[in-house]
Amino acid sequence: MPPEVKMVFLSATMSNATEFAEWICNVHKQPCHVVYTDFRPTPLQHYIFPVGGTGLHLVVDENEQFKEDNFMKLQDSFSKQKVGEGHRSANGKAGGRIAKRGSAGSGGSDIFKIVKMIMEKKFQPVIIFSFSRRECEHHAMDMSKLDFNSQEEKDAVEQVFCNAILCLNEEDRELPAVELILPLLLRGIAVHHSGLLPVIKELVELLFQEGLVKALFATETFAMGINMPAKTVVFTAVKKWDGDSHRYIGSGEYIQMSGRAGRRGKDEQGICIIMIDEQMEMNTLKDMVLGKPAPLVSTFRLSYYSILNLLSRAEGQFTAEHVIKNSFHQFQHEKALPDIGKKVSQLEQEAEMLDSSGEAEVAEYDKIKLDIAQLEKKMMSEIMRPERVLIFLLTGRLVKIREGGTDWGWGVVVNVVKKPSSGASSRGGGYIVDTLLHCSPGSSENSSQPKPCPPRPGEKGEMHVVPVQLPLISTLSKLRINVPSDLRPLEARQNILLAVQELGTRFPQGLPKLNPVKDMAIQDPEIVELVNQIEALEERLYAHPLHKSQDVHQIKCFQRKAEVNHEIQQLKSKMRESQLQKFRDELKNRSRVLKKLGHINAEGVIQLKGRAACLIDTGDELLVTELMFNGTFNDLDHHQIAALASCFIPGDRSNEQIQLRSELARPLQQLQESARRIAEIQNECKLETDVDEYVESTVRPFLMDVIYCWSKGASFAEVIQMTEIFEGSIIRSARRLDEFLNQLLTAANAVGEVDLEKKFEAASASLRRGIMFANSLYL
Repeated sequence: MPPEVKMVFLSATMSNATEFAEWICNVHKQPCHVVYTDFRPTPLQHYIFPVGGTGLHLVVDENEQFKEDNFMKLQDSFSKQKVGEGHRSANGKAGGRIAKRGSAGSGGSDIFKIVKMIMEKKFQPVIIFSFSRRECEHHAMDMSKLDFNSQEEKDAVEQVFCNAILCLNEEDRELPAVELILPLLLRGIAVHHSGLLPVIKELVELLFQEGLVKALFATETFAMGINMPAKTVVFTAVKKWDGDSHRYIGSGEYIQMSGRAGRRGKDEQGICIIMIDEQMEMNTLKDMVLGKPAPLVSTFRLSYYSILNLLSRAEGQFTAEHVIKNSFHQFQHEKALPDIGKKVSQLEQEAEMLDSSGEAEVAEYDKIKLDIAQLEKKMMSEIMRPERVLIFLLTGRLVKIREGGTDWGWGVVVNVVKKPSSGASSRGGGYIVDTLLHCSPGSSENSSQPKPCPPRPGEKGEMHVVPVQLPLISTLSKLRINVPSDLRPLEARQNILLAVQELGTRFPQGLPKLNPVKDMAIQDPEIVELVNQIEALEERLYAHPLHKSQDVHQIKCFQRKAEVNHEIQQLKSKMRESQLQKFRDELKNRSRVLKKLGHINAEGVIQLKGRAACLIDTGDELLVTELMFNGTFNDLDHHQIAALASCFIPGDRSNEQIQLRSELARPLQQLQESARRIAEIQNECKLETDVDEYVESTVRPFLMDVIYCWSKGASFAEVIQMTEIFEGSIIRSARRLDEFLNQLLTAANAVGEVDLEKKFEAASASLRRGIMFANSLYL
């Protein structure tokens, strides 16, 4: 930006604001003042509600003092629940926490109890945060016997509702999503999440601001960007699914959501109620409630769009290298270098002080163990092929499981099942081994529970049946034990745990392993050679003087020294490694891709194809320009173009089987082939790309049929019956699609494609009607 432009940055959850300000000063050569406060005008009280319990436990008071006594009482209540109820709780993660639909009407669910208690104590309005949109709706429907509005307030709600839906046509006013929300709103209850119709979402916001909604069931998006505080905030879960695993919410996320509690000038203090369904570490809770938010870390990356736009600038002032040098990412890397140097000095001092007597013997012994582990890993990758191993995975077989860095130890095979065909590799990815594993008490094989994990040191675990992918088996034992036919009783599973532990005591050197040659009759020369090498190394290991009389102190010193030296090497490598050079290499590789696809010539001058890609940033610019220039769009009518273009719009995924009509199936196939070709070119140009993953992430055909029918004139009531995706998500995707089609129109105009320009214009016009593009209530 030009130096005369003044900027203001606002953030509620940024812990490294000073570092960000330093970067702004560095780039703009102007002072940047940081105004910071952690003072809350309305202090918060944080309570825990144990699921299945009866009361609230104050864990952090308004002075931010953690109440350890109350926390310990809370943990005790969980222990008593487990003993008294025999684990009948089905509270698991977010989806299974609440009592079954229908039971709430009788006041059975925990959410029902909490909301009723909040209203009785005059702690409303309340926002109940859930991490699932469907769960928000279920909770709201479970409040069927509660009514928080007076008759006067009901009349006001009805009047606002009737005025709001005037922006919809008669047909859309009869949609279930519109009709079903009114009875809830009249009782002072509402739902707010990204899947709602925009008009309903805005209506809820207006009613909440006017105090006509007393209990709002919302997802975390309600805490972002809009200033709508309440007296009380409730968290229905402390774990959320982040696309990879169920994890505890971070302190930044908690600050953002809990910050909605307490209205300045109205409440003496805000109230936060956290529902938990399992024992929780004290430090985990402290970090969540009282911790600092994570620092802002740059994830800057070079995109084809930015490279092409930089190349197209005639003045040449902002080259790609200039942008890289002045990025926040590079600034953070350079700023960290002095700290890394100091850390290296400290580690080198520690390495010098560690006892090095007998180091050569320990190093030799450790190397033999490492060599054995590497050879065993190589051997297991060969013998774990389904055709070799399945006949040995009988019920009761002891197997060792390793998942990444997590060692589960020995488990017991219960059953082996073949997954439905999904192109799984022949290396065993297509088989699941149901295995009894020693799990942390909060884990379960049930999909509604948090992801299973091994017990922590000193923790008493439980045996659960966990589905394990075949390649995760790291060792097969010769031993098998008897497994009862009914594994549902905890006692039956715990008896197996005792049996496994007893075998561990009986074989202190380790359980006997299945020999691939002698026991499995594998005669493959490569495997026979691996077995011989392992046996030779094991003989050396057993004969080594350290094997029988190990000096524990000496070995610990050596291991620590090895760790320290490894860390020193990594830090020095990081100091030597130039982030700038990494970006230069990436820029060179991306430029190769652009040359191969014809966006730039050998001299780096932008071509016609590149000028079109410069104008597209809503979808994948390389893929869409391929379709423009290879004639795919020319062969389609404007309805098909709208449907195909919807594949570029990121949005909700659907689990439904996609079955497209013939006029859409062929264009989708051409799109997927083009995406596959681009991914292969990127691999050729040293940009590591998983071809199938690239195709799946760039081609999203979930709304093709919906958009095609809408473009041809179908009603909204008809198209929402064609998919399980939320109505609001469909509308949001359609509006982004319209923006994308307008970018394509501009690109077609820039390259002189008059016929394509007309088709894109017609496709855009066919979408802009009815509820999809209804005016906002805020306008």
